[in-house]
Amino acid sequence: MEELLRLLAEDAPGSELARAAGSNQAARELALRIRAGIDASKKREAELSALVDVARELASARDPGRVLDTIVHRARTLIGTDVAYLTLYDAARGDTFMRATDGSVSAAFQQLRLPLGSGLGGLVAETYKPYWTADYPGDHRFKHISSIDHAVGEEGLVAICGTPLIVDGAFVGVLFASNRTRRPFSRDEVSLLGSLATLAAVTLVQVRAAAETAAALEQLSAAHAGAEHAAAAHDRFAEIVLSGGDVEAIAAALAELLAVWVILVDATGNELARAGEVDRDPLAGPGGPPSSGRLVPWAASPESGRLRRVGDCWVVAATAKGERLGALVIGGVGELSGADQRIVERAAVVTALVLLFRRQAAEQSQRAQADILADALSGTTDPRALADRFRLLGKQMELPKQVVVAVCRGDHSGVLARLAAPLEDRLALVGPYAGDLVLLIADSDPVRVAGELTDVARRTGVTIAVAGPAAWGSEVITMHRDATRLVATMLRLGRTRQSATRDDLGLAGLVGAAQVDVAAHVTHVLGAVIQYDVQRGTDLIGTLRAYFAAGQSPTRAAEALHVHPNTVQQRLDRITVLLGQGWLEPDHALNVQVALQLLTTLPDSK
Repeated sequence: MEELLRLLAEDAPGSELARAAGSNQAARELALRIRAGIDASKKREAELSALVDVARELASARDPGRVLDTIVHRARTLIGTDVAYLTLYDAARGDTFMRATDGSVSAAFQQLRLPLGSGLGGLVAETYKPYWTADYPGDHRFKHISSIDHAVGEEGLVAICGTPLIVDGAFVGVLFASNRTRRPFSRDEVSLLGSLATLAAVTLVQVRAAAETAAALEQLSAAHAGAEHAAAAHDRFAEIVLSGGDVEAIAAALAELLAVWVILVDATGNELARAGEVDRDPLAGPGGPPSSGRLVPWAASPESGRLRRVGDCWVVAATAKGERLGALVIGGVGELSGADQRIVERAAVVTALVLLFRRQAAEQSQRAQADILADALSGTTDPRALADRFRLLGKQMELPKQVVVAVCRGDHSGVLARLAAPLEDRLALVGPYAGDLVLLIADSDPVRVAGELTDVARRTGVTIAVAGPAAWGSEVITMHRDATRLVATMLRLGRTRQSATRDDLGLAGLVGAAQVDVAAHVTHVLGAVIQYDVQRGTDLIGTLRAYFAAGQSPTRAAEALHVHPNTVQQRLDRITVLLGQGWLEPDHALNVQVALQLLTTLPDSK
C-alpha cells in the first residue's frame, strides 16, 4: 500500500500502479480510480488555464480577421481535432459561409457555403443550439446535400462538433471542431467549444466597437484635418477609447483641453461624471437651489447632437443609433471658438459610443449570467462546469459555496436598480427564469436577505420569496422550487409587495415545503420569548400554552397556573412586547400555537 501511495504522489502512470498492486484487485482498482480523478482534475485545470490564455490573446487583437484565426487555431488545439473552422452568417443570402479554417487542405471545403437547416452546421445556424456527431456521413439526423457532402468528403471529415456564435444577442456564425477519423465528443468538450465561442463573441463586440470608434474619430478628424487643436483632441479621445477608458476620462480630457468644467449626465438627467473646477451647481438652473444631481429642463438639448448655448453654459446631446444616451454640459467659459465647439461635439460623439459599448457589454454580461443561472436551476450543467463559466464572467474568482435564492414575481423591470449596494455586492447570479426574476445571493441567512429586499418589494410592487441557504447542484434547484411555491402562496394569501421567507408565513409557509427545519421555524416565531425565559428564569412559554389551552381566557389560564389573573395579564403584556402587537390576530395566533406544538418535539424543550 505504501508503494502505491508513493507512486500516486510521484504521478506515476496507471501501468506502474497496476504492477505495484499485484494481485490485490481492490487496491489496483482504487489506485486507478484515484489516478483517473487526478488526471481529470489536471485536464480541467489545463483547459481553464488555456481559456484564460485565449482571453488574454484575444484582448490584444484589434483585427476581426486575426480574432477569427486565433479562435479556430485554439479550438483545434484545445479540443484536439484535425481541423477547426468558423462560418459567418450572410443576412443578404440567408446562409453561412466559410470564414476561417485551421488544418484544412481542401479548397472546395474552404469556399463552402451552408444553407440554413442543411448539414450539421446549417442545423446549428437554424436552431442556435450545439450539435455533434461521431460519424457525420452516416448520421441521418442531418439534412445531407451534395455540395456539403462533397466538400466534407474531400476534406475527409468524419466526426464534427458545432456550436453557435452569438454576438450582442444576434446570430453571427458557427464554430466547429472536426476529426478525420471516427471519434465521440464528450459533453466537457462541447462545453469547452461553447466557452471558446463565448470568448469569440465578446471579443468581436469589443473589436468591432473599437473599429467603429476609430472610424468615427477618423471621419471627424478628416473633416478638420487643418486644425492642430482638433487633431490633438482626436488623438486624446482615440487613446482613451482604445485603451479602454470610460466616460470619466473623456470628461477629464475635455476639461483639460478647453480649460472648462464638464458634467456628463445620462438620458434621464442623472450625473455620470464631472471634471474641472465647477464654480456653481449647474444642474440647478440659473439662480436655482442646489440640485439633486438631475438635469433640469433648462439644460435639455436637441437630439441633433449640435452644441447650443443655454444660459451661461453650453449643452450638447450624446446620441448613438438615433437614441440620446446623455448630454455634456460645459461651463466656466464665456465663448467657444468654432474649433472648440467642434471638439465638444466630437467629445459628445465619442461619449455616446462609449456609453453604448458600456451598455452593450452590460447586456452581454446579463445574458451570460442568465444562461448560467438557467443551467444551474434546470440541473443541465454540473457545478464544476458552472464554476468554470462563472470565472469567465470576471465578476468573482470562485462560485460562492452557499447562496440564498430570491424569486421576484410581478413587473420586475425595476428590481435591479433598487438593490442596495451591500446586497448588490453579494449578488452572484441574476436573470429571468420561468417568468420570474431570480436572484442568487452569496449569503447563508435568508432572513437577513428577505429583510434587505423588503424595501425593494415595496417600491417596485413585486412579491419576493426567499429560500436557502443552498449549495450548488440539487440544493439550489430544491430551494428555487421552494421559493417558487412560496411566492405563489404569498400571492394567494394577498401578501403582495412583500419580501418573506417560509417561516414568515407560519403554517402556510410550511405546507408543501420540501424540507422543514423545525428548530429554525420555532426560533423564528417564538425565539424572543424563549430567549427571555432563558435570560430571566421565567416561564412565558408555559403561560402561552396555558392561555391557548384555556381558550385564550386569562382567568381560566390563571386557575390552571395557580396564579392571580392579573399575573397572567402582565405576562401576556410582556409577550406582546416580545412578539409584537399582532400576535393575537387569528392567523398569527394560529402560527404561535403551531410553533408551541413543534417546540414540544424538540430535544430539551420545556
